[in-house]
Amino acid sequence: MDNQQQPNEKPFSDKKPSKPRFNMWWIWGILLLGFVIISFFPANPGKKTNWNEVEKMIVSNDVEKIEILNDRVVKVYLKKEALDNEKYKDVKRSNNSMLGDKMPEYYFEINKEAFNKAYENLLVQQKATSEEAYNNAKAVVIDYEYESDSSGTILYWLFMIGLFILIWSFMMRRMGGGGGGAGGPGQLFNIGRSKATLFDKNTKVNITFKDVAGLDEAKVEVMEIVDFLKQPKKYTKLGGKIPKGALLIGPPGTGKTLLAKAVAGEANVPFFSLSGSDFVEMFVGVGASRVRDLFRQAKEKAPCIIFIDEIDAIGRARGKNLVSGSNDERENTLNQLLTEMDGFGTDSGVIILAATNRPDILDSALLRPGRFDRQISIDKPDLNGREQIFKVHLHGKALAEDIDAKKLSAQTPGFAGAEIANVCNEAALIAARHNKEKIDMQDFQDAIDRVIGGLEKKNKLISPEEKNIVAYHEAGHAVAGWFLEFADPLVKVSIVPRGVAALGYAQYLPKEQYIYRTEQLMDEMCMTLGGRAAEDIIFGKISTGAQNDLERITKMAYAMVTIYGMNDKVGQVSFNDSTGEFAYNKPYSEKTADLIDEEVRLIIQKAYDRTKTLLNERRPELEKLAHELLAKEILFQTDLESIIGKRPFDHKTNYESFVHGDQTQNQAVIESDQTTVSETATTSEPSENAADDTTQA
Repeated sequence: MDNQQQPNEKPFSDKKPSKPRFNMWWIWGILLLGFVIISFFPANPGKKTNWNEVEKMIVSNDVEKIEILNDRVVKVYLKKEALDNEKYKDVKRSNNSMLGDKMPEYYFEINKEAFNKAYENLLVQQKATSEEAYNNAKAVVIDYEYESDSSGTILYWLFMIGLFILIWSFMMRRMGGGGGGAGGPGQLFNIGRSKATLFDKNTKVNITFKDVAGLDEAKVEVMEIVDFLKQPKKYTKLGGKIPKGALLIGPPGTGKTLLAKAVAGEANVPFFSLSGSDFVEMFVGVGASRVRDLFRQAKEKAPCIIFIDEIDAIGRARGKNLVSGSNDERENTLNQLLTEMDGFGTDSGVIILAATNRPDILDSALLRPGRFDRQISIDKPDLNGREQIFKVHLHGKALAEDIDAKKLSAQTPGFAGAEIANVCNEAALIAARHNKEKIDMQDFQDAIDRVIGGLEKKNKLISPEEKNIVAYHEAGHAVAGWFLEFADPLVKVSIVPRGVAALGYAQYLPKEQYIYRTEQLMDEMCMTLGGRAAEDIIFGKISTGAQNDLERITKMAYAMVTIYGMNDKVGQVSFNDSTGEFAYNKPYSEKTADLIDEEVRLIIQKAYDRTKTLLNERRPELEKLAHELLAKEILFQTDLESIIGKRPFDHKTNYESFVHGDQTQNQAVIESDQTTVSETATTSEPSENAADDTTQA
């Protein structure tokens, strides 16, 4: 890139368009036409002769067949043994056409009537000579053939060959990733061409940074890149250099691709967009060829930006899971990408943007400065970020007066941008389903439940016995969480079936935090075990409804022992394998493994005993809450306060913080119960959050 470019100059290249390339289809067309000509006009039509010579051949008993074509051309076919005779040495050659038909040895032109008369005279002469000579002459097969103009046959075969080529080309296009790529009509012969979509001044993207909400820090990073392209002198005069690449990292649905679209809409430079899977192909060498072609096109239009979405498709760490002696096409593609991004002959002016939600599996050479100088983390939005995202998606919708973006953001903690967009859309659909003129708060409540727990199954048949078990199970969760100091405050508990197999769920709104203490994790485990403990206390039996609860507390207990160093016997160690180095080997001995298993069981048993003790003490409240659930099916926080009293702790709930204007950020966690395994877990990186296994139903 020319660092002396003036700020007002257009960064687009003014180069004249290159001349169209020669199309290889012309060569194939000529070859096919030559094949047709050779097939229907064979090079060996036979040697020209006359009737007198043919008469001698018949007398010598050398003729097998005579064919009269269209009453004017006589074709003479000799016997196989006759061809061994010395006098026919000039016709001893290939007698088969490319189509496999036997060709005549001689031919001549004569009228049909003249031929018949001459042949009859020959038979009379031979009969006068001897009976054997007459029989030999009579044994010659005489055929009369009539053929139309060969052009019709040629056109027929040309049509069939063309149809075959079209089918073959279609199949090869499918294998090459579709017919709409950069190869165009010659996709088969251009399979090594880049499939990137180019956005420039002729194809403007309408998305800008105003459409990207809740990503303020990330926007600052990428806006600086765009500003550098627009005003390079502002940075170069201080000795600064533009970053060669920026990697967008974050969970799915947080807006990585949306941010890249905004860059394409804001930057006044050509923008190439493609996916990492576009480089992957079944043919050897295609991926590396497409990388070379992509950067060749980018350098021609420099300065420009290349965006590679889901770069982990080709950027996986090299050397893993590679069979000895094999050739890994993905590694070849990655090697070429590394060379093009920062190799010996790399030119400036091409900036790489990439996105992934799996940075832990990327190759270290790809992540180093000089290739990706910046790694921009795009996390799930906080309270303020969700409020901004809601405002973007609520724009243009018919809303009731009670709709408040901030209140919605407080009720949807832990939601990514894509989930918030889904909530707004579901609310509009629900309002339309009920023939409403405007979307009210109840529609958003139903939409949140729909996104979290799945579709409500009002007509699902549940026996009274099962419903009773579910009611006490959910009441156990609610009571345990209500009387545990560090448990998340409950917002709603329901025994209405939702989703695939969820028979009930409880919704909580804990405060957002990134560091958890041991007592907080223990209270969370006790609350999670409340359903199983309630079943044991009330019925003296347990059911499969706690399957998901057990999964969560098992993961939490193992994390406490093996990751966070929260166990005295195992010690201050962490066996977290974030890089996948110990994929097939445990980083500890069998003795340590036995100790870990034993300590995990002790932690879970301790939490379970504590939960049973608490619920036995609060059995009246448990009974009241279960009976109320059976009557109303859905209870809110205010209902719990009227049934079992206020929580005996001074901590503000999320709703209370919101009402009093507290700016504390919140995060929603949904605990869900199922009779089978089906539930959707909302997790974070283990190193950041000790309550990663909290579930949204």
